[in-house]
Amino acid sequence: MSTLTEQTVAEYFSAIRAMDVERCVAVFASDAEHHDPVGTPPNIGHEAIRAFFTQIVSGFKVVGLTEDSVHVNGSSAAVKWTGKGVAHSGKTVTFEGVDVIDCNEAGKIVLVRAFWDPDPVMAALQP
Repeated sequence: MSTLTEQTVAEYFSAIRAMDVERCVAVFASDAEHHDPVGTPPNIGHEAIRAFFTQIVSGFKVVGLTEDSVHVNGSSAAVKWTGKGVAHSGKTVTFEGVDVIDCNEAGKIVLVRAFWDPDPVMAALQP
């Protein structure tokens, strides 16, 4: 049987693959922090998280992340993932990273720290 944290993580990645911004936002607590990638200004709260995902999906015909491995300990998870996308220009991109995700007792994400290099994605989005 899966834990609430495992279910939340699975829904988060499923929503990203579906390019469904509202589903992505729905897995977050209203005051969540989303550091994507770590080192850039965080997206805090639903509106900022919605704006981030809207910007991402607007640049691609198809984009998504697949969980390569998920390691859950209580209300936290570390996820090694592979991303693939096809930009509107037709360029394709493959990229990898690790997300560290913390959930609250209600199963909502309160913190995401995403470790990855955005340069290949940005290059794919160039005309």
